[in-house]
Amino acid sequence: MTLNQLTEKIEQNHILDFGTVFSSSIELFKKVWLQGFITILLTLVLMIPLYLIFYVPFVVLGVSNPATFESDLMAPVIGLAMSLMVPVLILGVMTISVALNAAFMRICRMKDLGISEPEDYFYYLKNGRWKKSLGLGLLMLLVAIAGMLLCGVGLIYAMVPLSLLPAFFAFNEELSSIDILKACFKLGNKNWFIIFGLIILSGIMAELGIVLCGVGIFFTAMFSKVPTYYMYKNGVGFTDGV
Repeated sequence: MTLNQLTEKIEQNHILDFGTVFSSSIELFKKVWLQGFITILLTLVLMIPLYLIFYVPFVVLGVSNPATFESDLMAPVIGLAMSLMVPVLILGVMTISVALNAAFMRICRMKDLGISEPEDYFYYLKNGRWKKSLGLGLLMLLVAIAGMLLCGVGLIYAMVPLSLLPAFFAFNEELSSIDILKACFKLGNKNWFIIFGLIILSGIMAELGIVLCGVGIFFTAMFSKVPTYYMYKNGVGFTDGV
């Protein structure tokens, strides 16, 4: 679909129903909890190299020259290196998160509709799709920075449309990164309070796994992402009419 077609469908559809989205999410999570667990593990594994790239140089510098970190004042070169590397680290984390969450959205649709296809967790990191994931990660970073500059209020507002980004990416990968972001804001603005409430409630539900000695959080954390699938399905719909 084009951006105009997406916009028209969003305008034509009714406001999201909080109870329908939440109850449907619970039922679907029963089918995708294992896939959610795998997504969490893959996210952690893929992020390890990023953190190693960030921290290893400082560890090597500290070992080779301990006096570097003994002073109360940070050396200018270290401050400059950190100011350059932190945004790159965050961008890498966001890129991986967007790609894997979009793949999870794709799996949610397969399980919801009974589609028999391979569960490809790296679908949006292969065949050039990683470029779109990188572009969306960069847009998320820029929007987040802009939100923080507005005393944090802008970030609270932006968290609603940004939460929709993996779903719009998963089901509209032919669109440009900018158009995907515009579509997210279109649906997000129309249903802002409902989506915000779903984010809060599903986030609380996702944290319940921590009562199982803390390990259970890995099995329940992805529940917070499942409502996003139904936000898209009910708020936009698919090209096949489902």
